Amino acid sequence: MLIGRKKEQKTLLSLLESQESEFVAVYGRRRVGKTFLVRETFDYKFAFQHTGLQNANKQEQLKEFHKSLKNSGMKKIPTLNDWSDAFSALGDLLNSLPEGKKIVFIDELPWLDTPKSNMVSALEHFWNGWATSRKDIILIVCGSATSWIISKIVKNYGGLHNRLTRQIYLEPFTLRKCEQFAANKSLGMSRRNILETYMVLGGIPYYWKFLQKEDSWAQNINRMFFRKNGELRNEYNALYSSLFKNPEPYMEIVAALGHKKVGMTRQEIIDATGKNQGGKLTKILEELEECDFIRSYSSIGKQKKETVYQLIDNYTLFYYKFIADQKINDTDYWNKIISKTVYNVWSGLAFERVCFWHIEQIKQALGISGVISNVFSWIYKPENASESGVQIDMLIDRDDNVINLCEIKFSNSEYEITEKYEKELRRKADVFKAKSKTQKGVTTVMITSNGLKRNQWANSIQRQISADDLFV
Repeated sequence: MLIGRKKEQKTLLSLLESQESEFVAVYGRRRVGKTFLVRETFDYKFAFQHTGLQNANKQEQLKEFHKSLKNSGMKKIPTLNDWSDAFSALGDLLNSLPEGKKIVFIDELPWLDTPKSNMVSALEHFWNGWATSRKDIILIVCGSATSWIISKIVKNYGGLHNRLTRQIYLEPFTLRKCEQFAANKSLGMSRRNILETYMVLGGIPYYWKFLQKEDSWAQNINRMFFRKNGELRNEYNALYSSLFKNPEPYMEIVAALGHKKVGMTRQEIIDATGKNQGGKLTKILEELEECDFIRSYSSIGKQKKETVYQLIDNYTLFYYKFIADQKINDTDYWNKIISKTVYNVWSGLAFERVCFWHIEQIKQALGISGVISNVFSWIYKPENASESGVQIDMLIDRDDNVINLCEIKFSNSEYEITEKYEKELRRKADVFKAKSKTQKGVTTVMITSNGLKRNQWANSIQRQISADDLFV
């Protein structure tokens, strides 16, 4: 059953009513549910369906395409020497079918684009020279290599320029959609369980399907990650290899970012990895951002060269904290560390990342959904020994002349503001106003996992948001 994709499904179904041929790109990171969306929407009924092979050469890809033509009912298939032959044969197959919409679904299209294969130019000719002269073709291409889809299809400046009639970027689930998923699977999870699971898995439906209702939250995490053959223990390498043809440089950058709470500048990344790759580094950073692994932001008063890159993918963050370079095979490991410092440090950081995935929900809780705003973190490094640094987890710079300084805190119960912490919050606001020289009003917002404990110090907080507000 398809859950949480009503808008995307409505878009796909509308293609059946179109009076012209339609070319659609569905993209998003590995395991987010692209293939499942397309197949479920059209009840697994296609005029032609094909899936590219990972790490296969052109001859192997064409051989598999030949099989797909045969599986689709084509009797006499010519020899496929190149992709022009392959798409010409596909046209012949579609010509032989009865009247009515003909849905063509090519999954993992980027894998077909092997070196010197000319696959993209053949696809351009198939669409421009054949499909657009008809009114009955629905061509849906799909791929986990988001950066490839964007550069070769969505932003193609050659023969496919502006040829896409629809594009669907499939985002990870929100907490609300994960709650719907858990209810549909009868997992019996509380919102606390769902939040903590999201802190580990992010909103990737494929990862959530491994949760078993017979197990507790901790038992599920132990089984998936800390058992020798856990379902997600070795997902990391497969994830990055599926997205990037040469994944090592991407993984090096992600590894460096995995150890920095507020992120790193370009120069700090170069210093950490020991590689100054010039334009190549720019491309890697752009592609990591397109795939939703990192985000970039520039703080108030900062120059472009001071742009900060921050890891926001919860699964990757969890991997670097507990899996990478560790040989843990203790199937009760998660239960044992829940009260330890390493867990507390990770949970604070992971909850912060969850909040960044739910910016729209936070804006709604603040009543500013219709206000244009920029969201980033902010850090001030002391210029001399007499000063102390300041770090603000989330800053919402609004067009209605207000800036929200958001403090994000994860705790097992209501978070208690002490006199000391209240003074620190005031100091942060004062330093921010002085160093940013902003003329806007500045207010402090507390975002907590379980709300604030009422006391005299909590009264100084202008607004508070709890995890429940993120589930809308």
